[in-house]
Amino acid sequence: MRMTTEEAFVKTLQMHGIKNAFGIIGSAMMPISDLFPAAGIKFWDCAHECNAGMMADGYTRTTGKMSMMIAQNGPGITNFVTPVKTAYWNHTPLLLVTPQAANKTIGQGGFQEVEQMAMFKDSVCYQEEVRDATRICEVLNRVIEKALHCSAPAQINIPRDFWTQVVEFPLPTGVKLERSAGGRASTKKAAELLSQAKFPVILNGAGVILANAVETSVKLAERLAAPVCCNYQHNDAFPGDHPLHVGPLGYNGSKAAMEMISKADVVLALGTRLNPFSTLPCYGIEYWPKDAKLIQVDINGDRIGLTKPVDVGIQGDAGSSTEELLEQLSAEAGSIGRAEREKLVKEKKTAWAQELESMDHELDDEGTTWNQRARAATPERMSPRQAWRAIMRVMPKDAIMSSDIGNNCAIGNAYPSFQSPRKYLSPGLFGPCGYGFPSILGAKVGNPSVPVVGFAGDGAFGISINEITACGRGDWPPVTMIVFRNFQWGAEKRNTTLWYDDNFVGTELNKGGFFKNNKVHQTLRSVFQTSSSLLGMTYLFGRAIETLLFERFRRRQEEMSTMSDASCHIGPKF
Repeated sequence: MRMTTEEAFVKTLQMHGIKNAFGIIGSAMMPISDLFPAAGIKFWDCAHECNAGMMADGYTRTTGKMSMMIAQNGPGITNFVTPVKTAYWNHTPLLLVTPQAANKTIGQGGFQEVEQMAMFKDSVCYQEEVRDATRICEVLNRVIEKALHCSAPAQINIPRDFWTQVVEFPLPTGVKLERSAGGRASTKKAAELLSQAKFPVILNGAGVILANAVETSVKLAERLAAPVCCNYQHNDAFPGDHPLHVGPLGYNGSKAAMEMISKADVVLALGTRLNPFSTLPCYGIEYWPKDAKLIQVDINGDRIGLTKPVDVGIQGDAGSSTEELLEQLSAEAGSIGRAEREKLVKEKKTAWAQELESMDHELDDEGTTWNQRARAATPERMSPRQAWRAIMRVMPKDAIMSSDIGNNCAIGNAYPSFQSPRKYLSPGLFGPCGYGFPSILGAKVGNPSVPVVGFAGDGAFGISINEITACGRGDWPPVTMIVFRNFQWGAEKRNTTLWYDDNFVGTELNKGGFFKNNKVHQTLRSVFQTSSSLLGMTYLFGRAIETLLFERFRRRQEEMSTMSDASCHIGPKF
């Protein structure tokens, strides 16, 4: 079939169902962006490429549909480094399109030239540069398939002088690979361990969500009467209303989950790489069971046994592996101590729910008094835990939530649970600040009829706040963004208190009374309303946040403008 290179490129995108692209327009991509409207591909013109990448991550994680990030070669593409690495550790299949300096001048240090392949070498699962204009379809198809198969970003690098050429193209047909359930011997051994277990515990990770295997994992949990923990930052990996759900592990997670897994004699780590941060001690509890048998299921064999000694490793899809395990369990599986285990799960969940409801403040680390002093200095402000409780009381059950890096968001790890997957966006273990706002924008693009709520501290929100100028334009959908305003980089302030004797350097945000300056406040509100068509910022104290959010969620945002921001005045806690 004879057509232009850009036509061939766009037809390949259409073949794979890619309908949304996030980035900033540039001359190097205009030959294909010119075709987007006619091809049914929406280009979301963001304020910064870093935020565009986070939006693509939020869109794809909440919809399960691949999206694309694209920008101008050179400085536009360099801004994608952080979100691409973020998506890599979030296991998000994304298409990274990097137009390159022209072949005629590459290597001469020309305008906006940089080594774009080397830049993403460790941040994508696959990358390929187009070497000849006639191979654009072939290469693009392969890059997309690699992203899907590996569940990670993949990069196509295209010299910009390959556009506008008229060439004969064979359009690719694509190859859909079936994911394996794992080896027979390893699956049989795992089934035997689970069948004989006296206290089996399941740990669900991102792989369960990616494999659409939540319902299958429910069947396995019920068959074994096994309590199910969610891996850190994957609170939506198991239904929160299920009797066997015990909550997330990791930093500020669920004590019920920690106590349950500490008793395990067999742990099934399902679709998780068991990264070290996810199983760190918390609340003074060393909860990882040292003598338990560990079964790890991961689609990537390189990650099995990487962080913890494994008794049985299954390289396979979390869903297919779970189905195979269900078939191979013995008739007596889960019968040993079933009633006692179910009773204990209920008791521990009830006790933790009561304790969590009573936790108003963070305890100071040993030898420090900062939180105590902060409460005394600003007693009228909410604590992060008080804010989280108020917010969760009125959160719609079907809402999609995003979180950010920082202690105020991390404290929230124990609070949200979800009835279905693809509802919780977190920065992941690459840990970029400024993820909460752009990722929830991407989620709303993909789920326009679902309420979405983003969370960030004032420091993290400041990193992506320029996206306000984008989301106020045109047909961008409405979101709700909650900013925890405690006037500091809280995590680093805590580190300063712990190790540097309160010698705070670079930790203060607007120290000296930003909100006492009414002129600054009114100017900011005016900018939000006139430049970005926003409702402006509402500063809330005490239970006012609960009242306002309830009203906004009740209205389901139909009458709202593009973004509403509820900024909680909270004390300078960590």
